[in-house]
Amino acid sequence: MTSLSVDLNAPNIKRVNSFQELLNTPFAEGVNAVCWPRVLEGDFAGVVASLGDGGGEAITVLDESRMRDLPLSTAGRVAAEVMLADLRMLRAHELDPVLNCIHGYPRDDEAGPVATDVFSYHADSAPVATATWLCTYHGPSSEGLANEEALRRVDMPDTRAELWRLFGGTDEAEFREFLNEHCYDLHYAPVQGARPYSLGVGNLWRIAVDYPGCPVPPCIHRAPNTQPGQPARLLLIS
Repeated sequence: MTSLSVDLNAPNIKRVNSFQELLNTPFAEGVNAVCWPRVLEGDFAGVVASLGDGGGEAITVLDESRMRDLPLSTAGRVAAEVMLADLRMLRAHELDPVLNCIHGYPRDDEAGPVATDVFSYHADSAPVATATWLCTYHGPSSEGLANEEALRRVDMPDTRAELWRLFGGTDEAEFREFLNEHCYDLHYAPVQGARPYSLGVGNLWRIAVDYPGCPVPPCIHRAPNTQPGQPARLLLIS
């Protein structure tokens, strides 16, 4: 699997130097992703090792109590405190972050014409103004795709024809509602020659969401297409 590079000079990305800048930088003039690049101290691999295989669960939610009970080295404890500090920082600004140890995600094997799992390039959506916050602390990082290098799958003629057959109706408005209800209209395919980029490890991101009145297109992203044997991910998401 080819490793992607982090490209913070892309036109849709704004690089900032502090949490306050990350919080307050507006999405405007095509910028739909804001990144605070960071090099974090601590042994994040040690945190993953202390969690074991997750007890058969694909995703383990790590709250403050569980993190404090982990048998960690000094460097592992530093890593744990870094993650807890990020949780507290976001919660102090009325956000609702979750810290996960991810051994794997379920795949959408029966999605029909459009897969809607997190491995598909997609945009997040909401009914009100908001944003998605992301940080990968360990393991393969989330991936982004420039809007001009993506095509909505529901706009691809062959896929759209299949979706019409699946819908089974003739009304255009009802068809759009059908696409929305199943999140088909939030998923994208890279165009030929597209250059996906990595969000990197340690970087804290705030990315645009598809909501009514959003001044920019939503940021297209996905979970990394991980393979068996790769390390578990430590991911903060809000």
